[in-house]
Amino acid sequence: MLKYVTRRLLVTIPVLIGVTIAISLIIYLAPGNPARIALGMNAQPEAVAELERQMGLDQPPWIRYLEWLWGVLHLDLGESVRTGRSVTSMIAERLPPTLELAVGSMMLTLIIALPLGVISAVKQYTWVDTSSMLFAIFWLSMPSFWLALILLLLFSVELNVFPISGRGTPVLGMTWLMSLILPAVATGTRRAGLLTRMTRSSMLEILNEDYIRTARGKGIGERAVIYTHAMKNAMIPIVTLIGLQIPFIFSGSVIIETVFSWPGMGRLLVNSVLQRDYPIVQGLVLVYAVIVIASNLLVDLAYGYFDPRIEYE
Repeated sequence: MLKYVTRRLLVTIPVLIGVTIAISLIIYLAPGNPARIALGMNAQPEAVAELERQMGLDQPPWIRYLEWLWGVLHLDLGESVRTGRSVTSMIAERLPPTLELAVGSMMLTLIIALPLGVISAVKQYTWVDTSSMLFAIFWLSMPSFWLALILLLLFSVELNVFPISGRGTPVLGMTWLMSLILPAVATGTRRAGLLTRMTRSSMLEILNEDYIRTARGKGIGERAVIYTHAMKNAMIPIVTLIGLQIPFIFSGSVIIETVFSWPGMGRLLVNSVLQRDYPIVQGLVLVYAVIVIASNLLVDLAYGYFDPRIEYE
């Protein structure tokens, strides 16, 4: 397994370089001048040119990229062109709230989808199955940003049950939990709809296998057949889908964090793009890419737990 993990980590290096080159090319070609934005539209051209020189914007794009990449190799993501603060420290401040939202959303997704999918498969063609699939399609067809606005209007503005915006403190306190619920629901329920359908489909396929009928014929209890013999073997496609949903949760958090004023990396990314703060955008994209690659590696390693026949060479 160590060789497999090492090989996967080595493969991520060209992937990360390709991602950073692509995003750097896009932001360098994007219209807008950070120096002009910082000084205002009425600034003198000489002042703008001097600020561009101080920011390093007068250098060719490939030199700016190579200087940034050299800094990354030394764990230095540069400085914000707007505030002059270290990009590394700014991202470190915003990373925990984003991870809290992502973990909360994924937990909500699993709590809803796995039991619902299993029950739907076991009770196939009953009103329980029909209701579960209607539930899944309902949430799957609902855009996250629209759901976020509806939740905000209903539960925060009209009913005043949850905070309108922000992240309550201390972490793991009641205020923090109440602040997390609506963003997690807006992000996780759509994924729950998709995962419910996958869980049902995978369970139905396994429940029709010969070894499941043999287990029932031996008099093994239905609960043991489902949760011990069937569910573990049905987890491979489910875990695969969970791994595929992780990038969407992080990309969706960009909108959700903006709607709920959640102080995470997504909100920082939106503000940095609007202000043409290139070092922050490059740093955030790099961190997002690392998180997604690491989570997918963990998903690949989880295959071995659910199916011991899988070997890592």
